[in-house]
Amino acid sequence: MFRTLIALLLLSFATAAYAQDTTAPAPDRSATGGAQTLEDILARQRGEEVDNTFRSSATGDPDNAAGIASQLGTLGGASDPELWRALRFGSADITASNNGPAATTLIQDGGMRWLLFRQGPLATYGAYLLGGTLVLLALFFLIRGRIRIEGERTGRTIERFKAVERFGHWLLAGSFILLGITGLVSLFGRKVLIPAFGHEAFAMLALASKWIHNNVSWAFMIALVMIFVMWVYHNLPHRSDINWLLKGGGIFGKGHPPAKKFNAGQKLIFWSVIVLGTSISVSGLALLFPFELNMFAATFAKLNSFGISGALGLGELPTALAPHEEMQYAQLWHAIVSFVLMAIILAHIYIGSVGMEGAYDAMGSGEVEEQWAREHHSLWVEEVKAKEAAAPKSATPAE
Repeated sequence: MFRTLIALLLLSFATAAYAQDTTAPAPDRSATGGAQTLEDILARQRGEEVDNTFRSSATGDPDNAAGIASQLGTLGGASDPELWRALRFGSADITASNNGPAATTLIQDGGMRWLLFRQGPLATYGAYLLGGTLVLLALFFLIRGRIRIEGERTGRTIERFKAVERFGHWLLAGSFILLGITGLVSLFGRKVLIPAFGHEAFAMLALASKWIHNNVSWAFMIALVMIFVMWVYHNLPHRSDINWLLKGGGIFGKGHPPAKKFNAGQKLIFWSVIVLGTSISVSGLALLFPFELNMFAATFAKLNSFGISGALGLGELPTALAPHEEMQYAQLWHAIVSFVLMAIILAHIYIGSVGMEGAYDAMGSGEVEEQWAREHHSLWVEEVKAKEAAAPKSATPAE
């Protein structure tokens, strides 16, 4: 599903690139006085490249305007169609009330492609991904049941996470849940919430969601840095990870492979959160500060230069993007990566709650049953016990 989403996004990026592979023959425009023909329009709809020089240069000539005393003098040297063509091809001499990078971009072609992709494949496949994940988790629970503690409980506990670690985890988890819900409200509101609750109720919900999304994002980024600093050392690869993966973590049978503080599955979750969360944060910053962080034109240039886009069959990706197009691609990438991370986190929530007995205690109280720790993280328990044995005993007061 992830590969499907990425492929769909790259296909939307490469719409212009596909046109380069097929060039439409130049039609006879004598019948239209040099203006575009029906064949021009149909060729663009087929994704073929159309030479627009005959249009882009037909923007009028103010120097040849009729005299002010003439019948058409007050119209200047450009007709309305010529004015709109100048706006369309970015050659109009216009001014705006602000000097922002997108202030004078009045027409850009990417908006419709962005809208259709957002309302169509993004929403459709995103819903399939989340819904499919929930269905698979439900089926897994029905087939496998809850993973129980196999041995006899000892009644002793081991500190697994300190208070600051649990704070960082819950700050990240809580902020991500809020961001996920408010993001889904933004994406599916028009199709789902407006028909159900009406425009006025949705307007209030959308406004609140936007405020929450924009401000809670900072908590997410701070928590992301916190867990990286606290846990990156424990999530570095270890030779025990190979054995854990080969045995599927013991999820499908009895007994669990030896593991350190974080097993291979938890390490995959950790690095998914770090990599995807960072990508979400960077694209989110581009949306929080419009037109300030333009990433995609430069990224497409790198993909083209390394031949990656060609290897994927996408041709040359566009590298000349309007400011609005940069924002549109940032929004699409932000949403796609968020969908993937939400699916991963749903699986993480399942294992850490109903899926495994004793797992929630690690982030609940920070103390876990010793038998649970020995079954799931035996190598880590050995390290903890060795440190306890090597710790100096407290001095006995003199009598």
